[in-house]
Amino acid sequence: MGKGKLEKFREMETFANVFQYPFSVVDEAPFAMKGKWHEQYFKNNHPIVLELGCGKGEYTVELAKRYPEMNFIGVDIKGARMWTGAKQALESQLTNVAFLRTNIEIIDRFFAQDEVSELWLTFSDPQMKNPHKRLSSTFFMEKYRHFLKDGGVVHLKTDSNFLHTYTEAMVKTNNLPLLFTTTDLYHTKGLDAETQKILAIQTYYEAMWMERGLNIRYLKFQLLHAISLHEPDIEIPLDEYRSYHRPKRSSLKTSK
Repeated sequence: MGKGKLEKFREMETFANVFQYPFSVVDEAPFAMKGKWHEQYFKNNHPIVLELGCGKGEYTVELAKRYPEMNFIGVDIKGARMWTGAKQALESQLTNVAFLRTNIEIIDRFFAQDEVSELWLTFSDPQMKNPHKRLSSTFFMEKYRHFLKDGGVVHLKTDSNFLHTYTEAMVKTNNLPLLFTTTDLYHTKGLDAETQKILAIQTYYEAMWMERGLNIRYLKFQLLHAISLHEPDIEIPLDEYRSYHRPKRSSLKTSK
């Protein structure tokens, strides 16, 4: 039988690669390492890449293995899931990976200007009813611009047609440089070797969705600083499914 949640939380308190600062903590104890990740944790000046909503952390860990010349930080509020990746990183003696357990709504409290080079959004909840909760919304893009370098790359990997379509529209509306997009990642021909190397990494949930016959969608774009961001005005068909075979909660067919 696997470890229970409470046991995982207790063990994570001893992990040197995990920092736990949810809403309930950060106001009382501000994060002192903001702007000092290179100096105080990684001990190098390599680029920092965040995975927001990292879940079990397997994507963060696999990226760290493939790119030892870069630093990776997985961010999520679900500590019991994060334990898996944090434990694996320690056992693999990976010094270029860390985990931050916090609410992504306050992510800008943990990183200073230009401290982060890239962002990964892997299988985020599409939040079809509330644009402000979508991790690729302009609400979050404004937060990311506080710490992401000007022109820093944002990657979105998702099973959701809704989230992929919305993010494409957000990019187009704001004239952000779209570097690549596909609605069927594993059947797209002509991908260069570097892209294949990165995108071949599969999360636990990605494998489940692929078994259900869902296409995996991907896009990447650059986030610019010196522009005003606006939400796209577009009606998008809702996804016809929800995770774990649960039915849709709403009878609506489209949303903005």
